[in-house]
Amino acid sequence: MARHWREPPGPDVARRPWTRAERRVVLRGFFGRFTIAIEPLIVGIFFALLPIGLLLRKQEIALLLAPIFGIGAIAFFFYAIFLIAPSARAVLETFGPIYTVDGYVRYRATDTNPPEYFVAVLDDQRFVLGEWSLRQWPASIGDRLLWPVVVEFSRYGGIHKIDGRSTGVLPEDISPFGVGIARDANAKRSRFG
Repeated sequence: MARHWREPPGPDVARRPWTRAERRVVLRGFFGRFTIAIEPLIVGIFFALLPIGLLLRKQEIALLLAPIFGIGAIAFFFYAIFLIAPSARAVLETFGPIYTVDGYVRYRATDTNPPEYFVAVLDDQRFVLGEWSLRQWPASIGDRLLWPVVVEFSRYGGIHKIDGRSTGVLPEDISPFGVGIARDANAKRSRFG
């Protein structure tokens, strides 16, 4: 989800800390991703230790295999980092505020082919506080592009609630380790898109 910020919301925008329940949802997602990233991390450690063991045992083939296993180890370490980085950033963002604004939500599409879709939070003066990309145009909004609403949002996560209703960005609860997230998401589709 791409984010575009003109500047961070100013001191006149209401903010609150994340609740324990909200932070717990993000932490469960993090630990779910971490359990997936453990496998490439273990393989990377194995690939890093294998040539060291061969060199210590003075095996002749060690000089030939060391670069191959070294490149493999680096690749698996980067893959593990790639898997865990977004959820680690989400956890760090829970130490920032959640903003609440009585303003507007604006939807827009670009003229490119295929079009890109965006949703933005605007304050009461219609100044853009944040904008995030969408995967598809929300069918439930019809042709109307600007909505006066009360919005809760965070910089990294996007819009959490519109007029007190969850957008699905931050579910009320997820299972430990995030098992079944896709199934739950299909069962609880958001009407905001």
